[in-house]
Amino acid sequence: MITSASNGRIKEIVNLIQKAKARRERKVFIIEGIRLFLEVPRELFEEIYVSEAFLEKPENKALLEGLKYETVKEDVFRKISDTKTPQGILAVVKQPQYSLEQMLLRSVTGNPDENAKQPLLVVLEDIQDPGNLGTIMRTAEGAGVTGVIMTRETVDIYNPKTIRSTMGSIFRVPFLYVDDLHETLACLKANGIMLYAAHLDGKKLYDDCSYQKGTAFLIGNEGNGLKKDTADKADAYMKIPMEGKLESLNAAVATALLVYEAARQRRHVDIKS
Repeated sequence: MITSASNGRIKEIVNLIQKAKARRERKVFIIEGIRLFLEVPRELFEEIYVSEAFLEKPENKALLEGLKYETVKEDVFRKISDTKTPQGILAVVKQPQYSLEQMLLRSVTGNPDENAKQPLLVVLEDIQDPGNLGTIMRTAEGAGVTGVIMTRETVDIYNPKTIRSTMGSIFRVPFLYVDDLHETLACLKANGIMLYAAHLDGKKLYDDCSYQKGTAFLIGNEGNGLKKDTADKADAYMKIPMEGKLESLNAAVATALLVYEAARQRRHVDIKS
């Protein structure tokens, strides 16, 4: 049992929670709570820590069957927890690895069948809010998005707040950080993906465009939107209509409208066929 907050492993957990650089170097991140614990594929577990109180419940102990874990003294566990009401379970998890090639497959499962789903991608430029990114990942799963592509300036997806906001979607939606966004967009175009920029200068409304073929939505920074040279790479600008005096929506809300419109169109085509 770990009984001291000065224990080296405890210090490392705190470091991983607080510092993106530490997470990048070890290629791991921290998950906390029963719900997220149950979402983790077993092969991704690296270390598991539980509090004394957690082990007092037989149903909790059953969750750990077949897994190695370390017990942590109650007051020490509270110090390493990143939540207000710790549930008593925390794990160091390996970062999932994805490639652009995977995202370009014609279905989430890689089924090459000609009737399989066309790629539906979300491209994020410099999104800064951890909650926004987590919500986008969660929404992406719900709408059947096949991949989320991010610039290096986008907030760390392994930020604890982002992880909680994904509600487990981080383990099911492929994602990728890219060094050169313009080069990546050129690759998408070369693979037949239509690029749509969510932009205030759009002439078409978002629900007047067709997303039945390979589609990527370009979503910009919360405060500044898409950079001009990025937006110029799009095949088309489109906008979400606004009543009142609003100019734009929250990035996660805008993304949700776009990907669910694409999902609606594709579902309608499937019904007709």
